Amino acid sequence: MPVSNFPGYEYFYLAEQKGLAQSAGLDLQTVEFNDPQAIVHAYLRGDLEIAQLTTVEAVDLCARAPERCPILVLVLDESLGGDQVVARPGIDAMAQLRGKRVGVTLSTLGPYVLSRALELNGLGLKDVRLRNMTLDAMPSALASGAVDAAALYPPYSEAATQQAGARLLFDSRRIPGEVFDVLVVSPRLLEQQQTALPALLRAWQAAHTLRQKQPEPSVELMARREGLSPAAFNRAEQGLRYFSLREQRAILRPGGPMEVTLRKVRSVQQSLNLIKPGTPLPKVSDAAVTAAVTAALR
Repeated sequence: MPVSNFPGYEYFYLAEQKGLAQSAGLDLQTVEFNDPQAIVHAYLRGDLEIAQLTTVEAVDLCARAPERCPILVLVLDESLGGDQVVARPGIDAMAQLRGKRVGVTLSTLGPYVLSRALELNGLGLKDVRLRNMTLDAMPSALASGAVDAAALYPPYSEAATQQAGARLLFDSRRIPGEVFDVLVVSPRLLEQQQTALPALLRAWQAAHTLRQKQPEPSVELMARREGLSPAAFNRAEQGLRYFSLREQRAILRPGGPMEVTLRKVRSVQQSLNLIKPGTPLPKVSDAAVTAAVTAALR
């Protein structure tokens, strides 16, 4: 299971470290990736059959390799403040970004969040100068003045505040129901691991339950892997909403909220000329969640 730096991705790591996956009958091994795009490339090469991604990255995979277009099987979190647009001191409102340089990582949710933030303030992506850069480069770019603002998320937003005194202009609380992180699998894995997948989702749920029952040791473990203090990890999680497996069935149902979200993401990616019109969308399956819930009731 690939893990990159984001609090919402840490619960499989917690399940591994605390033996929760083993209790579910799984041999789970998490592997750290410093760059989320390295996970995308590993999936494209066939080195990974499962990944924790943003919805943007999931759509991007379908554009790059339609034959490996992934299936979305779990909502890891909804961003309600976690995804942000921040600016250097002296810029206090989104309207002041007209003509300014804004750092984004084109393969992440950053451009989507930025486009919605601009739209709600009477601007569009054409009104700013986009600078494509990695997330870990954004704090120093803000501090040096190489960019005036950036679209990012924890732990990089924490670093931007510490290094550059960055000010929050917008976050995903303004666009509820639009920004999600998800677990995707390849078509082959979905077909071959119909028993293992529900067990994996139960281990994920068990990790969330453990975090609620034993918050201090759980947060300390996850925060340490991210290089954050427990307090910073807790602050980051305040911008995330987690859904139980039972709650997820409504989100993942055919024609439900997740399918609507994916269509919105594809539209923004097309407007940025990052994907071609007609790009297929990831399929959404509630089968593993339903099986996990049913097994838990036995």
